[in-house]
Amino acid sequence: MSGVWMYAQDSGYTSLQSLVGFTVEAADGTIGHVDRQQDQPGMQHLVVDTGVWVFGKSILIPAGAVAGIDTETRTVRVTGTREEIKAAPQFTTDGETADHRYLSAVGNYYLSLRRPLAP
Repeated sequence: MSGVWMYAQDSGYTSLQSLVGFTVEAADGTIGHVDRQQDQPGMQHLVVDTGVWVFGKSILIPAGAVAGIDTETRTVRVTGTREEIKAAPQFTTDGETADHRYLSAVGNYYLSLRRPLAP
């Protein structure tokens, strides 16, 4: 499961790159902007402020769900749809980033969203 907590090599991410303030786009529209990011190896993730879309809540998105980064447009594309991301285990406090049960639930959820490659 550690792969879900690391950026894919083809995502466009470079180490120590700040994504704070970037717009986050799902497959079917905008979900918010990056409020915070964690770059600890093996635990990389984004905390996304959803604004009014999910009533001002934040969502934790593992780095492995990042499909691409465009530094010119300051956009992070993530895998999944808005509804799939909205259905992820709820993030309420930064203390949850130290809760192994919560992180395991988030990691397993995002792994379940990975679509098999077409033959």
